[in-house]
Amino acid sequence: MKFLKQILDFYINSSIHVALSCYALVRVTFHVFHIQYDEAMALFAFFGTIVGYNFVKYDALVRVKKKPIGIQLKIIAILSFISLVLVGYYFFHLKRIAQIVSVGIFLITALYTLPFFPNRKNARNWAGVKIYIVALCWVGATLVLPLINAEIPFTANFFIKCIQRFVLVFVLILVFEILDLANDDPHLQTVPQTIGVKKTKILGFSLLVPFWVVGILSFDFHDLIINLIMVVMLMLFILFANPNRSKYYTSFWVESVPIFWWLMIEFL
Repeated sequence: MKFLKQILDFYINSSIHVALSCYALVRVTFHVFHIQYDEAMALFAFFGTIVGYNFVKYDALVRVKKKPIGIQLKIIAILSFISLVLVGYYFFHLKRIAQIVSVGIFLITALYTLPFFPNRKNARNWAGVKIYIVALCWVGATLVLPLINAEIPFTANFFIKCIQRFVLVFVLILVFEILDLANDDPHLQTVPQTIGVKKTKILGFSLLVPFWVVGILSFDFHDLIINLIMVVMLMLFILFANPNRSKYYTSFWVESVPIFWWLMIEFL
């Protein structure tokens, strides 16, 4: 049992799980816009997420706090290096415009982690900004980038789907912020810190309305049922979120929501 827990912890800590969630959202984008499976785009997003998230999570730990590197962190560093090589490989299989946009997303991620401006903290520690930066990066990586690489023009449907994807990620982050309430720096001014847990949950429930409406606009009964299941699932995660929950509540189950979405599209 202990060995299985160690495997699960490594799976989560190495960002493989969140990378799979990113991959799943790219696959959802392929479905929604009828794009033929693009291995280079999907795997670029998968390995790019491993690199980006591990950089964000462990940069300060090693570079700033200079904590000793354990065995697990060494393995994660090796995995991140291999992922970086694969990101470079798949990068050159993308269209030129997609390459440019992906560099822009990378720069935003770097801004989120590194203090580029004198006497300023990184964007991750800017009061009230974190949730918007993360949500925008996810929309860019899982929706905008695949469409650009497939050379699909931006229509009204594209912007509607961007809103839906932004709402999904925003709501998922709200659950994270509720659980992290006790540990987050008060100066971050996260949503629960600013308006309280109860109002944050109400906000999350309210945001699921446009998510559902977008599903209705698709005029596809199959997608409509799946979106309804998604709304119910998200409502339950919001409802039962509290600072006393186990870390697996968010780091595994909540981050599994995009994977469930993709699997429902594929198999229901």
